[in-house]
Amino acid sequence: MAEVIIVEDKNSFGEMLKSNLEDAGINCRFVRRGREALAAFKKEKFDVALLDLKLPDIDGIDLLRELRKFESDTHFIIMTAFGSIEKAVDAMRHGADDFLTKPIDIDELIKTVNQLLDARRCRYENILLKDETASRKPFQIVGRSAALKSATDLLQKVAVTDTTVLILGESGTGKELFARACHNLSRRSSFPFVPINCAAIPRELLENELFGSEKGAFTGAAARKLGKFELAHRGTIFLDEIGDLDLDLQAKILRVLQERTFTRLGGTYLITVDVRVIAASNRDLPVLVKAKNFREDLYYRLSVFPITVPPLRERAEDISLLIVHILARLRAKRVVSDEAVEKLTRYQWPGNVRELENTIERAVIISKDTLRPEHILLPETGFEKSRRREAGTLKETSSQAQEIAEADLIRRVLEQTRGNKTAAARLLDVSYKTLLNRIQVYKEKDLL
Repeated sequence: MAEVIIVEDKNSFGEMLKSNLEDAGINCRFVRRGREALAAFKKEKFDVALLDLKLPDIDGIDLLRELRKFESDTHFIIMTAFGSIEKAVDAMRHGADDFLTKPIDIDELIKTVNQLLDARRCRYENILLKDETASRKPFQIVGRSAALKSATDLLQKVAVTDTTVLILGESGTGKELFARACHNLSRRSSFPFVPINCAAIPRELLENELFGSEKGAFTGAAARKLGKFELAHRGTIFLDEIGDLDLDLQAKILRVLQERTFTRLGGTYLITVDVRVIAASNRDLPVLVKAKNFREDLYYRLSVFPITVPPLRERAEDISLLIVHILARLRAKRVVSDEAVEKLTRYQWPGNVRELENTIERAVIISKDTLRPEHILLPETGFEKSRRREAGTLKETSSQAQEIAEADLIRRVLEQTRGNKTAAARLLDVSYKTLLNRIQVYKEKDLL
C-alpha cells in the first residue's frame, strides 16, 4: 500500500516528487487528475495526500471536500503557486493540514511528510497502548529442553519471512509469547503487534473489533472506529483462539488473507492493508474442519507454517529455570528447597506455564524466605488421583491406563465440539448411547 498519493497534473513535476520521496523511504503513488484520485481513494487508503489545487478536471477545494468524505484520517498537504496563498488558506479551512508553495523545497517536503506520518503512527500507538497495556510485560521464552528448542528453531527460521504462522498448543503454554517473539525477530518489529483473543469477545462485537466501523454503522456508533487489522498495518496481527471464530467471520478473515482488503462495518470502499497474520489455537483444528465447524480453506491458508508449543509436562527439565525466571519477574527474593522443586517437577501441569506462574506467585505470598513443599498448593487432577489408586496387577494397571486415555480423549473431543455429544459420538465412531454410558462411568471414577 502507498503511504502517500501525489495529485499533480504536470507529469515531470509529479514524477520528480515521487522519486525524491521514494528515495527517502516513503511509498508513493502518483496520479495526474482529480478523478483518478477519487478512484484511488475508493479502492485504498492513504496516510498523506499531496494535492495541487489547480487541476484540469476538478477544482482543488471541491476535490479536497470529496476526498475527506472517503478517509477523514488522511493528512492533506496543499501545493500551490506563490500567488495563490489565499486559496491555500481556504483549503486549510476545509481540512488541509499544511501547504507548501511552489517551487517546492524537497527537504522541507520530506520533513513535513515524515512529521505527519510520525503523528499518525503515534496516534495509532496511543490507541494500541490504551487497549493493550499488557503487551509491555517483559516476558521471555525460557528453557533448554529438546522439545522447546525444536519449536524455537522453527520460530527463528520463519520469523524473518512474511509467511503466515499457526501456533498450536494447549492453554497456558505461551502461544502469545511465541507470536510476540516472531514479530520482534521480523522486519516488521518497528511497527505494531496487535493481539486479539477471538474467544474473549462476543461475536456481535468481534467483527467491529477486527474490521472497525463507520460513524452511524449501528446504534451507538458515534464516530469512526479503526479495527485491529487497520491498526496493525505494516505490522503483525495475532489472532488468538482462532478456532472459536464463527463461520461468517472465518470467511471474512479468509478474504483478508487472500486479498489484503476489507471493508469497515457501514463502509462503502475497500481498505488495503499490509499485515502479517499469526494465528493460534488450543483446539484440534482438523477435528473442527471434519465437524464442519471450521473452514477447510481457511485452515490451509493459516497452517502454511505450523509450530506446536510443547506442554510443560513434556519439558520437565525447564521447570527449575522457569521458577528462577518467575521469581525474578515477581522481584521475590526466595530460596527454593529441593523438595519443593521435586514436587513441582512431578506435577503434570494441565494449565502449563500459566499455572506454574500462578502457583509460584501464590507460594511467594504465603512463604517468607524459603519456598517449601507445603507452600506449593496444587489441585488434585483426575490423573493424580488415578496415580494413587495403584493396581495390584499388570492387567489392572493396563486397564486403568486405558480408561484414563479414553476419558482424556472424550474430554478433548467434547471440547472441540463445544459439548455437542452427537457430533462427539460421530467423531469418536461410537453410538450416541455408548458415549453417554462412557461419560457416566468416567464421571463416577473422577476421570471426567
